[in-house]
Amino acid sequence: MPTPRLSLEEMKEMAKTVRRDIVKMTCAAGSGHPGGSLSSTDILVALYFGKMNHNPLKPDWEERDRFVLSKGHVCPALYAVLSRAGYFAPDELMTLRQMFSRLQGHPAKNKKLPGIEVSSGSLGQGLSVAVGIALGAKIDKKPFKTYCLCGDGELQEGQIWEAVMTAAHYKLDNLVCMVDKNNLQIDGKVHDVMNIDPLKEKFDSFNWHTIECDGHDFDSLNKAYDEAISTKGKPVVIIAETIKGKGVSFMEDQAGWHGKAPNKEQCELALQELS
Repeated sequence: MPTPRLSLEEMKEMAKTVRRDIVKMTCAAGSGHPGGSLSSTDILVALYFGKMNHNPLKPDWEERDRFVLSKGHVCPALYAVLSRAGYFAPDELMTLRQMFSRLQGHPAKNKKLPGIEVSSGSLGQGLSVAVGIALGAKIDKKPFKTYCLCGDGELQEGQIWEAVMTAAHYKLDNLVCMVDKNNLQIDGKVHDVMNIDPLKEKFDSFNWHTIECDGHDFDSLNKAYDEAISTKGKPVVIIAETIKGKGVSFMEDQAGWHGKAPNKEQCELALQELS
């Protein structure tokens, strides 16, 4: 049966579980990207446990909604959500980045992990793939939506804006892009490295329907997804304001935690905060 819809309170508890998974996974692996995984957790929990049509018992169900993780380095968040949704056993999460594991450092379609639609990791390319999937669905008159999660630093890539232009040209109202706007990237603050603001006005000028929300408030996220799903005639972008490392005080808003795994002591401190 499809993954059950969760209430707002249940989503909050699920998000805590997913964040604990992320911390434990990256600690066990000794590598990974906890900062962006933690910032995008609520966006993914609200999607998978509230809005997206999918069935973990039938991962190849033809009418399922598709999800593309364009910022592939935050796959710990996606793996944890897929596991908690029932796609595979949570025990497998602890194999992250290990030799022969299905849970590679970026999503790998060839590993046959249920729920992974697309191999990703080269930043800037995922939205183009999502546009192709959505356009194919339009041509074939398929009813599903395509969702794509991008990072704000990723929007510095020129290919992103080619995809944005293409989606608007073909009026892909079956496409929803979520931007995890945590304002940090590996080299520091996004506006210092290459400023992308004003972001809403940019998407508006490309003829997208633009929604801004609090990426850590489930009521705000749910309303944003509802508006996105009901929008006709335009592709939709949800610009979700988030905090890198959300939920772990010493990781929050720190660019240094973009791609650094916690050690055992830091893991224990983080899990205490998330208990």
